[in-house]
Amino acid sequence: MKKLQVWLPLLFAIVMIFGMLIGYRLYPNIGNNGFFKTSRRIPVHQVLDLVNQRYVDPVNMDSLGDEAIEGMLSHLDPHSVFIPATDLGEINEDLEGNFEGIGVEFQIFDDTVNVTNVLADGPSDKAGLKVGDKFVKVNDSIVAGDGITSEKIKKLLRGPGASSVSATVLRNNRQQKFIIVRGSIPLPSIDAAYMIDKSTGYIRINKFSETTHREFVEALEKLQQTGLKKLILDLRENGGGILGEAVDIADDFLDDEKLIVYTQGLHSQKTEYRCVREGLFEKGKLVLLVDERTASASEILTGALQDWDRAIIIGRRTFGKGLVQEQYQLSDGSALRLTIARYYTPIGRSIQKPYNKNDHEAYNEELLKRFHDGEVLHGDTLLNHNGIPYRTKGGRIVYGGGGITPDVFVPFDTATISKNLTSMYVSGMLARFVYLYFIQNQTELSQFKSASDFEANFHGEQRLWQSLVAYAAKDTINIQNIPPHDKLILQQQTKALLARQMWQIDGYFEVANSYDPVVKKAIEVIGNDLAPQQLAQKH
Repeated sequence: MKKLQVWLPLLFAIVMIFGMLIGYRLYPNIGNNGFFKTSRRIPVHQVLDLVNQRYVDPVNMDSLGDEAIEGMLSHLDPHSVFIPATDLGEINEDLEGNFEGIGVEFQIFDDTVNVTNVLADGPSDKAGLKVGDKFVKVNDSIVAGDGITSEKIKKLLRGPGASSVSATVLRNNRQQKFIIVRGSIPLPSIDAAYMIDKSTGYIRINKFSETTHREFVEALEKLQQTGLKKLILDLRENGGGILGEAVDIADDFLDDEKLIVYTQGLHSQKTEYRCVREGLFEKGKLVLLVDERTASASEILTGALQDWDRAIIIGRRTFGKGLVQEQYQLSDGSALRLTIARYYTPIGRSIQKPYNKNDHEAYNEELLKRFHDGEVLHGDTLLNHNGIPYRTKGGRIVYGGGGITPDVFVPFDTATISKNLTSMYVSGMLARFVYLYFIQNQTELSQFKSASDFEANFHGEQRLWQSLVAYAAKDTINIQNIPPHDKLILQQQTKALLARQMWQIDGYFEVANSYDPVVKKAIEVIGNDLAPQQLAQKH
């Protein structure tokens, strides 16, 4: 008996292994997933396996699998998406707020890669590259000539941080070689931050990445040091991003433990996001600018400030994306962004516009429908609105069920897309002209120390216009006798692009905003010192 007790565990183990082997042999080969398979594989897995094992011709199973995934997602909401491994890196860079590169902006003119801007104190600046340089070679690859594209140049210039890249450029008709050590290049969330007058500041946020709140705090504190009492926050064309960054910025405007947003889904419990600290701008006058491309996290921030009557919203109805996505990494390096919940504003409004799960095309064309129906020209009014009415904490009526409707509507100016101007923008001709004009007139333009100085004191508009007319004529584009309004728009845009060439995107908006009807309306409203409740009664 003692000997049997010693060997009994071993006998049990042998019997168990033998039984597992028998079970494995008895299980059907197709679709088998190992010893511990407890349920049948779904047909899509079986079909992929059969195609891979039995199909008559070679098949790229990766692309076939990707298409199968996209086919499944097409029957869900429009924001559940599959991200191939080849695209994931660039998408993540945008959310992370930086990438590894050499720190230049470039444009391709006449099959030549021209350096149009160099990041101050960046890798290229330290190596000695200058605006006006023309790339001839990158490492051993010739990059001048027919067939060069922006994507090819990006792949050659980007790479791991601290690695080196050799660049041969043409400067003053002489070739020069530079060794550039790649580094971390920021992708800023803040396009512009400046004072419009002694008490009114302007900040434009283009997305919500991992660095957005930090950038915003730095910009806001800098403006406060120069006398900021009123703020215009521009969220136009901001498609969203990271929820937490938008929540943190809302916390800077709202006091106590106010609710900012909550999320809820079938498999996701209700989660509330509230203010947790003293904000940097809880009392000052606040105006938000929005349009039809303001989406997601931008709408969360807008909705929270509107619900609490903290800000006046100016512009046009926002996009209407109120679905929460969570990103899941897949085994081949790709990712799935799956909708897991909905966003709700503090008073319970759903931001999400209606959609048909089987008709994503109609959903994507909804913005075009707003133009066709005249909404962007005439707007939603309190007397004619399809959304669900709610009352804010202060008692005024707002709407849910499809974006955020502004308190003050400013129509889209259709004259800015005149056919007379379209070809100049599409062909890149206007950008080429501005760059060449800057290169040829650097000595004169260098006298301006800031974008505001340039906007107020540049008096060369007529010479700039005549130069543009002559340059356009070389491309057989006649703008000599275009309508007065078209001429005005083109002159304003050319001046703003020239400011961008000198002071980058910040300079562009500082000049362009001086002509912008939405910014002008914001300055008018913020100067009236009306509360949102009073504004609703007035309008």
